[in-house]
Amino acid sequence: MEHVKCLIVGSGPAGYTAAIYAGRANLSPVEYCGMQTGGQLTQTTDVENFPGYPEGVDGNQMMMDLRAQAERFGADLRDGEIVEADLSKRPFVLTADNGDKIEAETLIIATGASAKYLGLDDEKKYAGQGVSACATCDGFFYRKKVVAVVGGGDTACEEATYLAGLASKVYLLVRKPFLRASEVMKQRVMDNEKIEVLFEHNAEGLFGENGVEGVHVVKRKGEADEERYDIAVDGFFLAIGHKPNSDVFKKYVETDEVGYIKTEGSTPRTNIPGVFAAGDVADPVYRQAVTAAGSGCKAAIEADRFLREQ
Repeated sequence: MEHVKCLIVGSGPAGYTAAIYAGRANLSPVEYCGMQTGGQLTQTTDVENFPGYPEGVDGNQMMMDLRAQAERFGADLRDGEIVEADLSKRPFVLTADNGDKIEAETLIIATGASAKYLGLDDEKKYAGQGVSACATCDGFFYRKKVVAVVGGGDTACEEATYLAGLASKVYLLVRKPFLRASEVMKQRVMDNEKIEVLFEHNAEGLFGENGVEGVHVVKRKGEADEERYDIAVDGFFLAIGHKPNSDVFKKYVETDEVGYIKTEGSTPRTNIPGVFAAGDVADPVYRQAVTAAGSGCKAAIEADRFLREQ
């Protein structure tokens, strides 16, 4: 069985940054890049809020830059994903989707989180052309424009409030006749004159020639007074939650009720010595490329220290 000092699972900003630091520390890291090489940023267009790119950068290009940097320092980057993990003892034993087994003295989990979508075909059709799951990432592109946000919880209210500071108008499409958000978040939304809350509304599709130009909505779906109409919008934001990609490790690693991996304080250390978590899989709050990269750095430094202490 192959034996490595440091195994990294996932290839977004957290995984690649961990590989850069682990490579520079002579840990000869092996990184399994997963099904979506480069992570969520490969689904966006321009990234304008990552330091070092004053003119912005294409999400795919940025990930290729990080990948090349990791390779420069000797990281062994592999396609495929880890489908099984035995973290009951060190060295840890992990199994890839091609059946290969690998022993690892330290493990960095950087598998990210996947945004939940409604499941509309149009969400894929307009990906990067008006559909987004991150207001902080993409809101800047909708200054003085009209957008719609889907969701009724704290995340949706937070996204709608953030977008209201940029857009000229925000529609908040809420499936239920009430907001599930906390009282504070509800009040912020209701007090914001730029936000119009549309209760009992479902988005059923999008339309537009060269990107999103509007959304097909249904009011009180299935009821006698059901109403269907279109709303003109320039952007369509999903805020119905994220699913952390932690299932493979849940048997051993502590997670919260949603599935985000719990870490010790501000460190990337998990409840298992030698196992570290970085990026969105352990971050339900910020979910930014720059914070993910920072946590990847911390995870690699911690892995190096752990090995030295052993």
